[in-house]
Amino acid sequence: MVAAQQDDSSRQTSSEEDKASSAARASEESSSKDTRVDLSPPKDDAKNHPMSGAAISDAQESASDVKEFSPWDPHKAAKDVEVGDYYFKRKNYKAAIERYKHALIYKQNDAMATFRLAESLDKTGKSDEAITRYQEYLKILPHGPFSADAEKALARLNGSENKPSTAAK
Repeated sequence: MVAAQQDDSSRQTSSEEDKASSAARASEESSSKDTRVDLSPPKDDAKNHPMSGAAISDAQESASDVKEFSPWDPHKAAKDVEVGDYYFKRKNYKAAIERYKHALIYKQNDAMATFRLAESLDKTGKSDEAITRYQEYLKILPHGPFSADAEKALARLNGSENKPSTAAK
């Protein structure tokens, strides 16, 4: 009987200790029992880095200016250019234009896609768009492999635009 009373009292004592230790743990330590990390700035931080507060607020403001992300997938862009080339060779310029535009969505400023898009637009008679795309190609690769072709096409398209205006006079 004495042993049973001792077991009951030891159970009560251990449950009280468990409650006390869990309350202390909840108020002082994290659930992973790590100590708290001091996140306050170091001593004399404002004096040593006087403009750091402005830099942080500028970074936060510029981060809020994010308007839209554009997808970046150069492999998909290369595949779109390849398929666009297939359509271009088959003289399906409308489909080629769509593929080259798709390639430029996944890889902006792609020189090959820009040049081939300009050629396709030129073949379909959309000279204004073709001029824009040829100029974009020359901005991307001014001395690229197709820069001479782009300059010739620009000269031809700009010359053809001037002829109707002179005929109207």
